Amino acid sequence: MAHYTKEQIQDLKKDLLVKDQLCGFDMQFKTSWGLFSPRAIDEGSVMLLKYLEIQANDKCLDLGCGYGVLGLTMAKQASQGEVIMVDKDYLAVDYANANAKLNNLSHASARLSNGFSEVSEKEFDVIVSNIPAKVGNELLYIFLNDAYERLKPGGTFYVVTITGLRNFMKTGFKEIFGNYKKHKQGPAYTVASATKEA
Repeated sequence: MAHYTKEQIQDLKKDLLVKDQLCGFDMQFKTSWGLFSPRAIDEGSVMLLKYLEIQANDKCLDLGCGYGVLGLTMAKQASQGEVIMVDKDYLAVDYANANAKLNNLSHASARLSNGFSEVSEKEFDVIVSNIPAKVGNELLYIFLNDAYERLKPGGTFYVVTITGLRNFMKTGFKEIFGNYKKHKQGPAYTVASATKEA
């Protein structure tokens, strides 16, 4: 185990800053230890962003937003729209809201929510989620069902999962949405989506 001096520990408590170009936009994110992927944008999110189709006036939701990578990149694309980000971790919500300000995205905001529990809005055009590996089948079914209920007809739910979950996602999407599209399967992650039929 590493040993840290008091000074080093104080340094560890300072915000980290991640800068990256996502979907052609220069983005920056304040992060902290204890948040998912604090030192760099994770591979799954980068992969998912390549396949999202966002229109300028879309209403978007980022489920399990972390410090806001997906939601805030969507907000850059949906410049006339609205983006809601939700996470069950209060620290993630604080950082996602701070990062919305940092990237001058006043039409994006984050709130504390257990899945969709605090999302009363409906009629989303796009919902995205970088689904945690250990989420459990029961919760995945809840997410799929709740996302379906909150999408407008023609709206799409995009996910990135570990590749080991791909068959479960295919079954769940087909069962709840009646369709499934695999965009990309890599050794570690798979990007897939389903659309709420009109």
